[in-house]
Amino acid sequence: MKPGPVLCYHRIGGPLELGVMRVARSVFARQMTALARAGWRTLTLAEFAERSRARQSAFLLTFDDGYASLVDTAYPVLSELGFTATTFLITDHVGATNTWDVRYTWRRLPHLDWRVVEQWRARGFDFASHTASHARLTWLDDARAAEELGRSREALVRRLGAAAGRGIAYPFGSSDERIERLARAAGYELGFGGVRANGTGMNVPRVPVYLWDAWSVPFGLREDGLGALGRFVAHTANRCAVGTSWMLALRRQTSDV
Repeated sequence: MKPGPVLCYHRIGGPLELGVMRVARSVFARQMTALARAGWRTLTLAEFAERSRARQSAFLLTFDDGYASLVDTAYPVLSELGFTATTFLITDHVGATNTWDVRYTWRRLPHLDWRVVEQWRARGFDFASHTASHARLTWLDDARAAEELGRSREALVRRLGAAAGRGIAYPFGSSDERIERLARAAGYELGFGGVRANGTGMNVPRVPVYLWDAWSVPFGLREDGLGALGRFVAHTANRCAVGTSWMLALRRQTSDV
């Protein structure tokens, strides 16, 4: 049996931003409550990996980047509903701020620190890799990409144990056969990409939930025309993130001069 769908959130609540990643806390709570009332349940990363155990009306809920605000805006909502989630951490920035990103907010945003990660892991939440520095892996040569993947996994395994080294979410959803091969060589068992990922175990498709997705049921879980439209819009927005990658690459080149 195929595993359930995978939803991807980034920021829940907190300061307004110029981008599209922020979902209002009230919207997130309404979506999760509606899913729970409809009989849906969340999968752990281990359950998702064991595809034979996945069943209908079960989904993998993921958060990219690991913002500290999740502790106040998202995790309590999930705990109250009996839900869990997998958060993909940028390991070089655990306990720091999002200096890896273009500034979409007035102030830099803090990330979860290891102490808080360990506390929520003990409560049944999963944590995995979003690489070491959030670099677009397909733009790196083999050595640099392998280093990004390996350094992140080593940090997770050292702090949280072997299970935390199981999964990798590719920054910007950007991957190809070369990156998937390098991720597997680094020790990852599951890789997560964008809306149109190829569906292999090392490039599982996910549907991002963005600012405009204010329905009670996220677009990615709908099977009608609105669901198809929502996935198309999410894919388009994800493709537009290449502009962010160019800006970050230019900034790194400038800082190296």
